[in-house]
Amino acid sequence: MRMREAAEQVLFGRTLEEKLQLPPAKVDDSEPGKPMRSPAAPGRPPELQVVENGVRADFPSENLLDQDRERGRMFHFLCNHELLAAELMALVLLKFPDAPAQYRAGVYEAMREEQMHTLMYLRRMRDCGIEFGELPVNDYFWRLVSPMKSPMEFVTRLNLTFEQANLDFSRHYSKLFRQVGDTSSASVLEKIYQDEIGHVGHGVKWFRHWKQRGSSDWDAFQTYMEFPFAAVKAKGKAPFNAEGRRLAGLDEDFISRLEVCEQSRGRTPVLHYFNPFAEEELAASLRGESFTPKKSAAAMQGDLEMVMLAWCRRDDILAMRQAPSLKHLARLQKAGFDLPEFKAEDELDDRKLGGMRPWAWSPNLSARWQAHADQISPKNAWQWRRPLPAEWLSKRAGVRLLQAVGEVGENVPAILDDAASIREEVKRIHTSDAALLKGLYSCAGRSQLKLEIGDWNTDWVMANLHRHGALLVEPWRERIADFSMLYEMTPDGVEWMGATVMENDKHGAYHGSKVAAKWTSLLESEVTIWLHTQADVLDWIGNRWPQGLQKMLPGYIGPVGIDCMVYREPDGSLNWSPVVELNVRMSMGRVALELMRKSRAGAGGCLRILRKACVSVGEMSELQSGSLEAGSVLLNDPDQAKEFLVSWSVR
Repeated sequence: MRMREAAEQVLFGRTLEEKLQLPPAKVDDSEPGKPMRSPAAPGRPPELQVVENGVRADFPSENLLDQDRERGRMFHFLCNHELLAAELMALVLLKFPDAPAQYRAGVYEAMREEQMHTLMYLRRMRDCGIEFGELPVNDYFWRLVSPMKSPMEFVTRLNLTFEQANLDFSRHYSKLFRQVGDTSSASVLEKIYQDEIGHVGHGVKWFRHWKQRGSSDWDAFQTYMEFPFAAVKAKGKAPFNAEGRRLAGLDEDFISRLEVCEQSRGRTPVLHYFNPFAEEELAASLRGESFTPKKSAAAMQGDLEMVMLAWCRRDDILAMRQAPSLKHLARLQKAGFDLPEFKAEDELDDRKLGGMRPWAWSPNLSARWQAHADQISPKNAWQWRRPLPAEWLSKRAGVRLLQAVGEVGENVPAILDDAASIREEVKRIHTSDAALLKGLYSCAGRSQLKLEIGDWNTDWVMANLHRHGALLVEPWRERIADFSMLYEMTPDGVEWMGATVMENDKHGAYHGSKVAAKWTSLLESEVTIWLHTQADVLDWIGNRWPQGLQKMLPGYIGPVGIDCMVYREPDGSLNWSPVVELNVRMSMGRVALELMRKSRAGAGGCLRILRKACVSVGEMSELQSGSLEAGSVLLNDPDQAKEFLVSWSVR
């Protein structure tokens, strides 16, 4: 029997018996024939015609593995999977008659094994009471692999993608079936697992033979992963099986990169990015200057960008200035994080997007991302937008919100744009209190100055008037508690997300956020009682703040944070500032809240920004020993961090 004849029988056979009749182990390949074009579909009996919307993998959970009907559905899908693999291998033999004889011999042997796999699944499926063809069968593999233009494309698409993914699935389910006592199914999957190691190994051998010299296996593989292919498809929806990949001949670099690699498997990804200097960038643009962060600020920007992991889902994209190391990604994965796809900020492709979620809509970012605006479906709420109005990123936003909720007089800070007026306001405050000055576009405790009674600093005032255009002037308060109310502006209204308690130093600089299911449990009982009985904080949460936000931010979709402060009056009584600042962007409080949602149910936590130089070796080890279940995790890579570390501790 000739190899071509055997391949034609598998590919074009009109009955299942014809397609699964095993040809001889040894065949004549001296006359492989002319190259054949890919047909629209393989030959099939009517009940097995492949369709685009056929049944896909819907594997039973572990507690349903003993139900025949559920197992039968799974075997039906896998049976078609193996039949398609045999048909595609037959197609390779017919489409590329000039491929090396040794390669063709390996494909022919694998084709026979795929026929045997189909027969094994067919028997198990019938044992479960389901006939092949009783359910629709899909053409997913055929649509993605059959257009191949070379044997190398076949190797990367089938051997190194779909068959590699089966190394995870087949071993995992063979163990599960053995655990529930289904030794017949377990034996089938164990046999297929061993054969798949050989199929992947055959692919690895020829992949290395054909790839560009000097290119690593991973880099070469990535060059063939054009949409809809992606490296993540080479992983099964089962525990990652590094051992099987080693047995197939894949190297450690390839295995470690694949293990932490993620990309959307179907859901359109949301694009995330950390740009923490939106306020300073806007202030510079209003001065007609470009913004360049100072050395320490630039270090903070790079060190903290992994905080965006808090919002990311597995299918999302996190654009970064520097991707974390594989070692750190493996630590995060082990800690329980679902990793997004990491991309360089200048490598965004033309894939469809499920929205854009930057830290803030600053002028520079808005201009850069405009090129990707039409990649977002109009149905999605998180569209590209022009830069936020200058007022929304300034201290004026908080003042406007205070006015929108009905606060007047002494409770509303002054915003002044000349030194003489600022000095007069400071003198007025100094009749009883120290004064606090803040730059109009400052945040996180930067560009602010406390002036004790009688103090004045002309140099600081003039420098910050130049930088910010105006200063906010208010009395210095004896802080008792700082907290942040977190909202999401949606097309349907204002949604309260939760609250976090901030850890600020004595100068008001931000160091961290604490969060719990009941946020007031993080406050002293005196403060909690006062907030509920005197401030009526629940009315503020449900009515006054949302109504004020709707007045203040028409048309805005995205996160909002309202920083608040409880302070002690000179007579010992409590009072509060219901709006210290309004942040029309992401915030570290929201980071902490989202991390709590990813952590153990019912647990609270603490997000902290630490100076790397102040963390001892022992503390560093402890910060990396926990998970989303308990203990501490470093979000950023400690080996790459220049000055700052970001820790999340589950409590």
